[in-house]
Amino acid sequence: MSLKDTYVRIKKISHWKGALLYMGKLFGTDGVRGIANKDLTPELAYKLGRIGAYVLLKNSKKAKVIIGKDTRLSGDLLENAMVAGFLSMGVDVVALGVIPTPAVAYLVRHLQADCGVMISASHNPAEYNGIKFFNHQGYKLPDEVEDEIEGYILEDKDVEIRVTGADIGVLTPLGNANQLYSSYLASTIEGDLKGLKIVLDTGNGAAYKIAEEIFVELGAEVHIINNKPNGVNINLHCGSTHPEVLQAVVKEIGADLGITFDGDADRAIAVSNEGQIIDGDHIMAICSRRLKRHNVLKKNTLVATVMSNIGLDIAMKEMGCQTVKTRVGDRYVLEEMIKGSYSLGGEQSGHIIFLDYNTTGDGILTALQLVAAVKEESKSLSELSKIMTSYPQVLVNAKVTGPDKNAYLEDAEIMAEIKRIEEKLAGEGRVLIRPSGTEPLVRVMLEGKNQEELNILANSLAKLIENRLN
Repeated sequence: MSLKDTYVRIKKISHWKGALLYMGKLFGTDGVRGIANKDLTPELAYKLGRIGAYVLLKNSKKAKVIIGKDTRLSGDLLENAMVAGFLSMGVDVVALGVIPTPAVAYLVRHLQADCGVMISASHNPAEYNGIKFFNHQGYKLPDEVEDEIEGYILEDKDVEIRVTGADIGVLTPLGNANQLYSSYLASTIEGDLKGLKIVLDTGNGAAYKIAEEIFVELGAEVHIINNKPNGVNINLHCGSTHPEVLQAVVKEIGADLGITFDGDADRAIAVSNEGQIIDGDHIMAICSRRLKRHNVLKKNTLVATVMSNIGLDIAMKEMGCQTVKTRVGDRYVLEEMIKGSYSLGGEQSGHIIFLDYNTTGDGILTALQLVAAVKEESKSLSELSKIMTSYPQVLVNAKVTGPDKNAYLEDAEIMAEIKRIEEKLAGEGRVLIRPSGTEPLVRVMLEGKNQEELNILANSLAKLIENRLN
């Protein structure tokens, strides 16, 4: 089949499978996402239920799936379609209602389900939605399993199984799903949080009830904002992508700290008592020291991505620990954590994994671990954050029209310039080159102590890459 024929084939089958937005690819780095009822349609959700059941549960005699969602208006639409797909395959479904993504990862194990599904588009605007699978251990699906599911849909194939009568699956709502999860979260720290005044911004998302309940239960004085979801205000000028909202409130009421979550509460960003944004790197540094003090930071190692600030590496080294780096993406962090038997890892964005407690990034769990450090050390978050100094970062995009964005690796002039810059930074900075996976760009990122110098060097290197690769 020619490239043109393949393109026409994809166009023909994508009138209802609008999530096939990039070269026929259905699953991205974090499930299937698109504009709800346009790209991510109920027809596609139904198909994902049926094919997902067939691929994931083919060896189960009588399977059980749990399904959760965030507060988007389209959640009901996609949930009902997907549930119908599962039920048509004879799979029982337990509906968790509105609940954070990490709760699904935990409850799939706690409830001994065969599979978990979360309907959410995380930090994206309300018109978007997504579908993410977890296996029976609470892990995201490996690429080969996603590829198998994707293969059926790309080829517009269905499976022959259509049960009837008493074999049709049963849908059961679970009214106390959030309570089960909050009880578990409370067990991850010792003592209480009395004496602390905390602001929580739930971004009108999945944590809008559970976050407040657990912090109040643990004795904190809680001031909560953006906890009135209406289906279309999730992440709207609030939550982890707009920490400035939380900054203003923390300073206004004189809180000890604030925590802000994204739409599905799998990430958290903090604000100190002085109004400073405490990103994922600083949170990981603080939590690493706490875990090390409790002798539970396995191998005295933190797993982070190449985008984490060099200041984090320095902070870890100063506390007698090491940092292992991965590609950008929490799935790669998790893979490395499992491979090396590490207990803590995450991203600058606030996706942080405490693998002793959960199998995915968990915003509320992260918040509890951070606040526990504040309580235990009897220091302000502003003081604790001084464990790490963030070096200036400069990011410049080089526009590349050539077919191979990795060609810079074979260009002697570019590589010589990168080496020259690295020598100039003399171990107090670094150069990171990242070709974009979806755009005609090569991203040039420099870190170091001198912001003005970094701007000059980064722009000069980006221009060289453009000239050489175009």
